[in-house]
Amino acid sequence: MPKTANIRGERQAQHATVPLRMPLFRGERRLRIALVGMPNAGKSTLFNAVSSTAPHSGRLAGTQRAYEECTVQIGLDEASVIELPSIASLHHLTAEDLPALKFLLWGDERPPISAHEPGGPPAPFAPPDLIVQVVDATRLESHLELTLELAQLGRPMLMALNMMDEAWNKGLHINVKALSRLLGMPVVPTVALMGHGIAELFTTAVAAVRAASCPLPQPASAHIRESLQPLSRALQREDLHAAFRVPHALLLTQVAAGDPYFHDELCQHFPQLLPQLQQLRQQAALRLPRPLEDELHADRHHRAATLFEASSRMGAPHEGRGWRYWLDELFLHPRWGLIGSLAVFAAVLFMVFEVSAWLDSVTSARLVNALTGWQPTSTGGVIGRAVADGLAGLVGIVIPYMLPLVLLLVALEEAGVMQRIAFVVDRGFHHIGLHGGVAVPFLTGLGCNVPAISAAAKVTSGRERVIASVLITFLPCSARSAIILALAGKYLGATGVFALFALTIAVVALMGRLLARDRHDFGPGQVQEIPPYALPRWRSVLTETWARTEDILTIVTPLLIGGSVVLALLHHVGADAAINALFTPVTAWWLGLPAVLGVPILFGILRKELSLLMIYQALGTFEVDSRLDWVQITTFLLFLTFYIPCISTFAVMLKTIGRRQALISVSMSVGVALLVSGAIRLLLEGARLLPL
Repeated sequence: MPKTANIRGERQAQHATVPLRMPLFRGERRLRIALVGMPNAGKSTLFNAVSSTAPHSGRLAGTQRAYEECTVQIGLDEASVIELPSIASLHHLTAEDLPALKFLLWGDERPPISAHEPGGPPAPFAPPDLIVQVVDATRLESHLELTLELAQLGRPMLMALNMMDEAWNKGLHINVKALSRLLGMPVVPTVALMGHGIAELFTTAVAAVRAASCPLPQPASAHIRESLQPLSRALQREDLHAAFRVPHALLLTQVAAGDPYFHDELCQHFPQLLPQLQQLRQQAALRLPRPLEDELHADRHHRAATLFEASSRMGAPHEGRGWRYWLDELFLHPRWGLIGSLAVFAAVLFMVFEVSAWLDSVTSARLVNALTGWQPTSTGGVIGRAVADGLAGLVGIVIPYMLPLVLLLVALEEAGVMQRIAFVVDRGFHHIGLHGGVAVPFLTGLGCNVPAISAAAKVTSGRERVIASVLITFLPCSARSAIILALAGKYLGATGVFALFALTIAVVALMGRLLARDRHDFGPGQVQEIPPYALPRWRSVLTETWARTEDILTIVTPLLIGGSVVLALLHHVGADAAINALFTPVTAWWLGLPAVLGVPILFGILRKELSLLMIYQALGTFEVDSRLDWVQITTFLLFLTFYIPCISTFAVMLKTIGRRQALISVSMSVGVALLVSGAIRLLLEGARLLPL
């Protein structure tokens, strides 16, 4: 009987009841799933689609054939997925192919017959709990011969009927339910290259292991079974089965076919029995029209053809393709998928720089203008003005830059678009120790880092959560982008703006590689579901948008207002000179900037746009180029882009990754800001000294 567990929702008062299937496969009890198939069936594509960020590679003992292994999260369960080298048949295997069969049979549990073999077992883990045969649907008939052989291994098994899109295009109609019924095992249609069916495949795999459902026996034709009866009776010995530890049907087939490996082991361990077995093989062959080995192969080919004919038919190639097909070509195609991702990226940039800028002009900008005339001199008035500035800053973050962007991304998720982007960019994110699931938080970070870090915390865990949170703080949010566009756009030109954003992307990529260099404690791979396209349900969109932004009210607001009050009081008591003096080693000595820019740098931790406003106040002019040259402007923008994230971002980091990691992140951002801006300054100063 399945048990249930009550999971308390973080944002709901009621309890949600979800089924908890037992036993739970996690930790040391996680499943072992072997991917098996003929060449070019799509095993590697399927493995890569669910792989962790750091899969383990090795070689099967005694061969040059490589395997790959990684842990994959499947709902609440985990599985070790092993991609074995391609194999065309289980009979008459070469020395290079034989270890794959040994692993499927015994894993690291060597049977008595292999005790004399040098070296260890073929692979350093136990035999698989389940075999997934990856099949090219366009060549189903030839792959079914291997299916009949694998069915003799006596293990739970399912078929991944891959490349179904190509079969459909060629007019091949496969009745998946009929094929599953004939084989007695689950058959799941997939298009691994585009992620279709993968989630269902692994969910079905876990269910198959729990049910301990092995394929139906696929016996040979009646005339072969009759001729092999004497040989079968001779092999029904306890000592034989104890030595080989293989199902009787497989042992009979291999001995009857004269498989070299089984023949050699019989010579070494049962020499007294071998003459009798050879005689029985000869007698069986006399009853058949062809040599026994040829007859077994012909019969297997015939049975595969019969299964194919019973479960499929040929028709006219499909020519009509609907809008869903073309959207998948845009978002999931291995070559064109990045174009779809870039289109979404362009929509995000449009939302940030056009729609959000307009909303900012009619909301927070008006609030700021309304507060401009209020210049209190009393301490109480200064505190009141600081509270008003903090609230205005909150409005400036939430209404223009956060809500529209989060609404857009949630709507795209509801429509099924973002899941496709996550699948396409997954392999790219692996280079920085992350999965494609962080694509949405990273896009959100272009508007505001606060909801981006909250969203990343929901799709990551452990070290991956820390890496995602740290990297998001380096993304140019709308506030940083506004400063870059305002100053660099005016004084450095389009080339300068492009160079600054390109350098930011390069720093994020480099930091990701550095943070991901030690991957021993990284989490498992993810099975990303590709949902059908759907129209967004606005009630659901609004609910999810609120869930992703409510941290602003509960965490960020108090700190934003409190920080505003502290900085205002420092200015009120005349601490500006002390602040500038404190920052002199950074501003004047290392960055080569006027010392008066210390205060704007400090106020940048409250909200980055404040730094832009205070630059004009500190320099006493709106014409920045009259006080700063192009090297100083570039240096200042780089430092402001990378150094301490705003207090709102820091507050969310405290909640999601903890105080220690948040402080390490801040230290890292300061170090990167000093290193990058200082190094670029020195390079630019050196370039300026070079003769033209």
